[in-house]
Amino acid sequence: MINRMIVKIDEEKCNGCGKCVSPCAEGAIRIIDGKAKVVSEELCDGMGFCIGVCPQDAISIEERQTMDFNPQAVKEMQENEEKYTEAGSIHCFKCDRDENERYLMPLRHGKESIWVCTRCLPALIHG
Repeated sequence: MINRMIVKIDEEKCNGCGKCVSPCAEGAIRIIDGKAKVVSEELCDGMGFCIGVCPQDAISIEERQTMDFNPQAVKEMQENEEKYTEAGSIHCFKCDRDENERYLMPLRHGKESIWVCTRCLPALIHG
């Protein structure tokens, strides 16, 4: 066990919208019994891209003692797991276009995890 940053989901605040599932590229978050849950701490890289999309402010990152992040487990899970139906979609924080309309990238800006499309990124960088 090691100390590291990891996602924490407040189940009382979570409304089960699923918007946090898609940003989690490692597959650590799933909707189970109508609530978002971290299904395996070794899959959570602690980057927090799920935080910025949660409309209920139910997700935070905390430092705690847990197992180390396991990139091999992520790879195996992604190769062997069935595709889950996406419960929500992600949108550019600036133009509100979704991933079906524009290419979106996760970004940390002003201590927040956000999604930005490639058309809005230059304005964010250059002001």
